[in-house]
Parts: sequence; C-alpha cells; structure tokens
Amino acid sequence: MVLSTAKFLDVGGIRTRYFEQGSGEPLVLLHGSNFGADLSADCAINWCRNFQGLAEFSHVVALDRLGQGLTDNPKRLEDYTMDAVAAHAAAFLRSLKLPPVHLVGHSRGGYVAARMTLLHPELIKTCIIVDSLTLAPGAGNMVAMMAGIPEPRLTKESQRWVFSRYSYSTDHIDDEWLDEVVAVAATPKYREAVEMVQLSPFDSHLAKQKPETLAILGERGIGKPTLIVWSVNDPTATIDQGYALYKLIAGAEPRSQMHIFNRSGHFTYREHPEEFNQLLHGWIAMNHA
Repeated sequence: MVLSTAKFLDVGGIRTRYFEQGSGEPLVLLHGSNFGADLSADCAINWCRNFQGLAEFSHVVALDRLGQGLTDNPKRLEDYTMDAVAAHAAAFLRSLKLPPVHLVGHSRGGYVAARMTLLHPELIKTCIIVDSLTLAPGAGNMVAMMAGIPEPRLTKESQRWVFSRYSYSTDHIDDEWLDEVVAVAATPKYREAVEMVQLSPFDSHLAKQKPETLAILGERGIGKPTLIVWSVNDPTATIDQGYALYKLIAGAEPRSQMHIFNRSGHFTYREHPEEFNQLLHGWIAMNHA
C-alpha cells in the first residue's frame, strides 16, 4: 500500500521529503535507524502499511528524517548527530505551521521524538514512543543479532534478512518496502552518508547525550502525555527495557500509559497495522482537548 504523493520542502537549506494526507488532529510519524546505517535504509515508506488508515481520522504526516530517504544529508560533518536530526524535524514542523502535534517515533525515531518533546514542547501535544532501544535504559545486543548478515550489505536480500531478524512474523516484509529502501541505499547521497557517519561524532555524541536525556526524563519529566508502545518479542529492545523506560517516564509524568503487543517484533506498527492504528485513534481521541 503506497503513501500519498511525495512532497518536498526546503527546511533551512535541507530538501526534505514528506507525505501528507487526511484532516483533523495532526499526527507526525518519525521512522527509525539513522543516516549512513549499513544494515537498512529506513525512511518514511516504513509507514506504508499504516498511512492510509491513519489518514482516516487524522492529518497524518510522515517525513524522511535528516539524511535518510530522499531528504538531504547534513551539510557539515559536525551535524551528523541526533541533535541535528531533532532540530531538523522541529524546523520541519515549524515550516508546515502545524498546531501542536501527536508525535510518533519508532526505534531511533523514538529518541528523536523524546528529545523534541523536551526541547520544543510548544510543537508537541503528545509523545508516542515505539520500541526504542536508543532511548530505553540499558544496552542492546545488535552485534550478536546481526552476525552473519549477507554481503554485500544494503542489497534487497541483505535488507530482507535484516528486517526478518528484527521481526516476529515476516509477512509484513514485502517487495514494495524492500524496493524502496534498496533504491534509497543506491543513491549517491546515501553512499556518502555511510562514509561520513564513520568520521562524524555521531556515536560519541549519542553515548554522552543518552544518559543526560534519561536523567531529565526521570527528574524533570517529559512534560507531555506520553504513550509507550512495546513488543514482547522485540529482539533488539526487550520488554524489560520498555517497562524500565515506562517506569522512568511515568514516575515524573502522570499522563503516561504503556501498551504491549504480543507476538510482535521491532516493527510493531507493520506487523499489527490495524491494531496499531486503532491504538493511536483512541489515544488521539482521549487527548483531543
């Protein structure tokens, strides 16, 4: 199932691709991974199994985050950081002149969503975090999980293997999605990002900023109603880590909830699209005022 016709917007000199459809409460979707990732070339098309359904009850927007999909790479090496990603997404929201949005972030997009909610609360109505190891307390086992990845990387079969490793069921891994991420990975800008991120401060910056972010969430609070969505069978972000993140956020933000999906891997929203959309529908209705 395709998204709507792609649109492009200049956001501070960054040509940004996004998709937009529907009316009502604004709902903004942030996909996972990061620029220059050599496992998979995630982008807004990740939401293709949800987009049309979400547009039935909301003004839904899905963008390619900074340096991903068909959105331009950072202009400077020092901007290969999660802070720059959050700043770009916030500037994107301001450029669209949306009222405060329900912000959904999956995986590394969940970390971006939390940072945006802390730094730009005037843009955010509620925050929804989906299976985000990047934000959750503790470390992951990505190296062991991805051992044996088919080479060359970022080909169709290699990315199919990666998505399968992330998933409980593989029914959601279709040619439409794979063809899109393969096309993205083949672009000159993506190949450039693979090289640039290795030279950048990305890893060291995130390693320093994550504990600082968790401390803020626990002490000051996130400041907005927050929904944590997690999967029992996520091999990268365990249910214990999801619950630890919920306890941390809920301790300082009473308007917090957690919803757990059974028989689901990392891509909850793709493996259970109807149920996921219904969950967001109810959440938005509850936080409409």
